[in-house]
Amino acid sequence: MNINASIIDQRLAGVQDKIKERATEEFGISDGDRLRSLAFVYLCVETMLDLDVDEAFDCLTDGGGDFGVDALHITEEMDGEFGVTLFQGKYKKNLEGNSNFEQNSIEAMVNAIRHIFDPSADLGAINDRLRVKVEQARSLIRDGLIPRVRAIACNNGLKWNTDGQQSIDRAVLGDQVTWEHVNHDVLIGILQSIKPVDETLRLTGKAMVEDMNYSRVCVGRMPVAEVAALMKNHGEKLLERNIRRYLGLHGNRVNEGIRATLSSNTPENFYFFNNGITLVCDKFTYNALQQGDFQIKVKNLQIVNGGQSCMTILKTAEELEKNGQTLPAQASVLIRLYELSSDNDDVVLQITHATNSQNPVDLKDLRANDARQQQLEQSIQNLGYSYRRKRMDATTKATDITTGAAAEAVLAIWRKAPHQAKFLTREHFGKLYDTIFSESLNGAQVVIAALLYRIAENHRRRPHGDDPLFVRYASCFIAMQMGKRLLKALDIKLNGLDHRNFAQARQWIEEQGEAVFVVSRQDIDTALKALYGNQEISVQQLSATFRRGDLIGKLDQVEV
Repeated sequence: MNINASIIDQRLAGVQDKIKERATEEFGISDGDRLRSLAFVYLCVETMLDLDVDEAFDCLTDGGGDFGVDALHITEEMDGEFGVTLFQGKYKKNLEGNSNFEQNSIEAMVNAIRHIFDPSADLGAINDRLRVKVEQARSLIRDGLIPRVRAIACNNGLKWNTDGQQSIDRAVLGDQVTWEHVNHDVLIGILQSIKPVDETLRLTGKAMVEDMNYSRVCVGRMPVAEVAALMKNHGEKLLERNIRRYLGLHGNRVNEGIRATLSSNTPENFYFFNNGITLVCDKFTYNALQQGDFQIKVKNLQIVNGGQSCMTILKTAEELEKNGQTLPAQASVLIRLYELSSDNDDVVLQITHATNSQNPVDLKDLRANDARQQQLEQSIQNLGYSYRRKRMDATTKATDITTGAAAEAVLAIWRKAPHQAKFLTREHFGKLYDTIFSESLNGAQVVIAALLYRIAENHRRRPHGDDPLFVRYASCFIAMQMGKRLLKALDIKLNGLDHRNFAQARQWIEEQGEAVFVVSRQDIDTALKALYGNQEISVQQLSATFRRGDLIGKLDQVEV
């Protein structure tokens, strides 16, 4: 028995308990091998994409008509591109870990990629969960955006064999598609607790060391070969506090540019072209009597910005090594090393935030200690609910409200921007943060928005028999209309919704919620007819319509 395969098998018992209720409701899977297989795919999605429970489960597309795709995740648009990650999972009872990922499964993924990302290709009979995601991707493609595809083959065994690789090579899908194999060893490597990294950083040339506000900083220059060696020795352990996972070489222009500079005739320019690497540690020491070329001993080293550069340097070094070459000695990179005490997590978060916020990243965790989030937590707790401003590895209860769900609900319902709520989630804790979490927002407004939003989301995930197809795209828009009706029923404006009438608002939702969903759903149907007339609306048109928010003006004309 393979020890890592055994550990993952044990972990799946807890995962099954975590997803069983939704698996039963949405897939009709309640126990046995099918639930275990679904749990394995879920674990791979959650771990590889760093998603919370609901986000990870929403990616699952397993079942009849899944087109060889067990899970699919689509990112937001960035620089004219969008990312898509496809998963196919194969889980075996045999825990020896010695079976290859099957060639026919690789071929199924190749076939899926060829069809999914060609808007003119016939999909045939696929399940509704997958169709919604595929048409969303196709809608983006029709708008001129370029998909960057990450195909992940998951099993509790070995990578695909030579025949499987030949299937990939014959497909000639180009650099737009990258292939990865994930098994028990990869999962354990990510899930295991991170041990402190104690290392020696070898700098070149002059460096500056200064004491600042009970902390210390060192600014210097490190050869890229030293960076590659550092990453080769410690890898992901150095990136525990880095807020992004490695994006790969292909399809990422910044990383491709790093590689190109290192492979060019002027690698010494790398220092000027790169923004540098920011590191934090508990303590660093060096020989202050030297004039330069310092060897700095560090304890508990972490990279908080520049992880992409470090991993790309490592990957480039590995590619050069295959051809008998090495990284150029004259190439170096700027480093900023901060010595911060181990109890100074707030400063570490602020440094991470400041050095990363220039790029579009998920900032939920970095906003967790924001004063507004703490105030909302207390306000919501007084109403009998729990506001989860920090991510936890536990199933959410009915009384739990996550920051992500709160942001979507408030932006859709009270800020009347349902298209931004669904398709600009990356900016909810960035550019849109002040719009969503304004000074006037109180706990009662957050909870009521979340309760309304849940009704609409439940219909999106598990449409009722009389729900039209657009319900799978329109949950944010329907929730917005429900919010309008709630305020009208209570005869108040938004600023009048607070703890004093919270119980009345909650009771109204409990008694009228489903009925109000139906009439608000009708608002969407009316608005669609006003926009398109009686012409038939394709699934791709629906996806594009709700993503752009074309209906908001029409819905303003609908009386509630």
